[in-house]
Formats: sequence, structure tokens, C-alpha cells
Amino acid sequence: MFEAFWISTGIVALAEMGDKTQLLSLVLAARFKRPWPIVWGILAATLVNHALAGAVGGWLTTVMGPQALRWVLGASFIAMAVWMLIPDKLDDTGADKPPRFGVFGTTLVAFFIAEMGDKTQIATVMLAAKYQAVAAVVAGTTLGMMLANAPVVWLGERITRRVPLRIVHLVSAAVFAVLGVLALLGVGMG
Repeated sequence: MFEAFWISTGIVALAEMGDKTQLLSLVLAARFKRPWPIVWGILAATLVNHALAGAVGGWLTTVMGPQALRWVLGASFIAMAVWMLIPDKLDDTGADKPPRFGVFGTTLVAFFIAEMGDKTQIATVMLAAKYQAVAAVVAGTTLGMMLANAPVVWLGERITRRVPLRIVHLVSAAVFAVLGVLALLGVGMG
């Protein structure tokens, strides 16, 4: 259970570097200049989104046999490794409109939508299926998301100038590739 938590935390914290939701954190912080409602919105959206993703991952273990699950997870982790090498961009349409739902509500809705089909959501599904520990994985992926996004809200642009995102993406891709190979080999698959 601790392994599932810490691996999930590390993978998502790395995967989130330079991700569109991290860019969204930066845009929201620059626009609203109210960090606490933004951070609480990120937390709430991530908990809901990753809980749903974790439930899907847990469900996968009930409908797939161990061999099929092993191949699906292995291929998925390797696909994530490749995906990590493709940088995200944020579409900044509608930046001049006032927030309809306040800072918290705007952040909640924006983050929930931005996370749909995102790398970290898919990673949550895969990790929950691999470890069969939904609560530990959701807690870990949520912590990883907060570790990557909360500092951006408070420190903003200064962080993004100093973090070599290409290196972070390469390290993340390597971690996903190793997990994919290990899954294909059946290592750590209950």
C-alpha cells in the first residue's frame, strides 16, 4: 500500500511538470492573484477526477484476467512514456471574461475538465489497476498533483523559468517505460 502511494505520488508529480493543468495553475494565479481558492479548487477537482479514475482502474481488475491486464498495463505504461515526450499547450480562450463561479468554482471546473483524458488521469487508472489499492493510488496521485501545482500558484513564473521541463519529461518517460517493461515481464503483478 505504501509503495502504491509513493509511486503514484512521484509519477504524477513528475508527469505534471509542464502539463496543461500546471500551465492552467500559472494562468489562474496570474489572473486572479488569490492563491488559496485556486489551491482548494485544484484539490477538490483532483480528488473527484482521480477518485473516478481510480475506480475505473479498480474495476478493470475485475473484468480482465491477470495476463490480459499485464499486457494492457505494460503497453499503457510504455504509451505513457512516449506521451510524456510530447509537450502540452494551454488554450487561453476567454481570458478576458470575469469568473462566473468565483475563483474556487472557476478553478474547480477548469481543472476537472482539463484533467479529463489527461496523462495524470490515465496514469491514475493504470496505477489503480496495477496496485489494486485505489485509495492509496488516489491519495498519492492527488498529493503528486498538489506538489506540482500548488507551488506554481504561489511562486508562479519564477519556477517555470528555472525548471528544465525537458529533463523532467525525459525522467518521467523513463519511469513510465521502466514500469511498462516490468509490467510486461510480470514483475510486481499480484
